[in-house]
Amino acid sequence: MAKTTIAFPFLLLFFTSLTLTLTPTVAEDSVYPTIPGTQDTGCSLANEVPPPIRREVYADGRIYDISHRITTQMPAFGKVEGIGQYLWLPVSIKNGSRSNNSEMKLGSHTGTHVDAPSHFYDNYLDAGYDVDTLDLEVLNGPALLVDVPRDKNITAEVMESLNIPKGVRRVLFRTLNTDRKLMFKKEFDSSYVGFMEDGARWLVQNTDIKLVGIDYLSAAAYVHGLEAHLEFLESREVILVEGLKLDDVPAGLYNVHCLHLRLLGAEGSPTRCILIK
Repeated sequence: MAKTTIAFPFLLLFFTSLTLTLTPTVAEDSVYPTIPGTQDTGCSLANEVPPPIRREVYADGRIYDISHRITTQMPAFGKVEGIGQYLWLPVSIKNGSRSNNSEMKLGSHTGTHVDAPSHFYDNYLDAGYDVDTLDLEVLNGPALLVDVPRDKNITAEVMESLNIPKGVRRVLFRTLNTDRKLMFKKEFDSSYVGFMEDGARWLVQNTDIKLVGIDYLSAAAYVHGLEAHLEFLESREVILVEGLKLDDVPAGLYNVHCLHLRLLGAEGSPTRCILIK
């Protein structure tokens, strides 16, 4: 009898401790602290699912994804802390729901995005020139990826030196921003390369370019942020695609495809852009 009295609580304590060790802890207000699917949950069932493959190139090198993955650490214009948390999971299977349903809060000019004419013209905003009015034919079609001289902003002189042929309507400008990996740094860097006012004016007046793509958060250099944007957007014919991911993509001719969200009333929108050989 004495042995039975001592062994029972010992076994109960042992199995209770084992159960607590094997049971994963789940927070009541689950959010995405990292990219979903990449963290170790400590649950044996989850470990049976293979990790997802995140790609930049598809179809054996024929398709390039040139849009940046949105993360909490990516830069936001004028901010030192990046975009911060943008995704919440208020409804989740872990918390008893039948499905996972996220909510997000993003600036309309987050990551790879487009600018509408109303971004810098208040009268265009009042008139309704939002991203829903942007021409999809301009955003999709043959495009030229060019390398800009690395030691300067894009001036009229630089534009002339690129010798972009007449008839080319879509040009993606790769600059020192790509070499410096500025889009992968959380803190905004005002020394990024962009168009100066005279460079934007030269492009509008002397080329057939209607889509201007660039590799940081603004097509306009920081010192000419207002002036260059006004030159680009005044005609309501030029579409700016900013924050492109152009590293490891050979210069040359591609088909570009950019599709943004149809946000009624918005002067900008995140977009997904790809290049196809």
